[in-house]
Amino acid sequence: MDLKRYTHADARDVRSLLLDIHDEAYASDPNPFHARERFSYYVDLWSSRENWQCVSGWEEGGPVGYAYGSMLKPGGWWKGHQRPAGTRGSVFALSELLVVPQWRGTGRARKIHNALLESVEADIATLLVDSAHHKVQALYERWRYIKVGEAKPSDDSPLYAVMAKDLKRV
Repeated sequence: MDLKRYTHADARDVRSLLLDIHDEAYASDPNPFHARERFSYYVDLWSSRENWQCVSGWEEGGPVGYAYGSMLKPGGWWKGHQRPAGTRGSVFALSELLVVPQWRGTGRARKIHNALLESVEADIATLLVDSAHHKVQALYERWRYIKVGEAKPSDDSPLYAVMAKDLKRV
């Protein structure tokens, strides 16, 4: 799989790609929370951050998926959840990790995830996963994330498991 990296400077050029992959990943999900219009707000919000980073995977001439996120402000954490008391240091928030259906279950998500995090200079990585998706949460646990709580960032959002992973390199 070929990997491509993007930064805030590339956000405008990669926006349509991110939205198209999102549409394919959620094609069979009628929930308005996963609509393109709503998701585009979050793509624009996250990619507007100067420290935004994204990695996309490519195989057989097409996109496999992507992961993106950015550093949280010092002391920052997810809306709807308090930063865990023992959480020290810089935090990278992994906002999205999406893989198109054809490539799910092939290990490509982990490769994209790891490629993104290997270039991140943070002490901790954190992400949200829909609490109803037990298999996805278990996947992140196999990747050494631990559940540190739950959050509901907006009235119409699902209840999310807040997960964190120590990135300190010894």
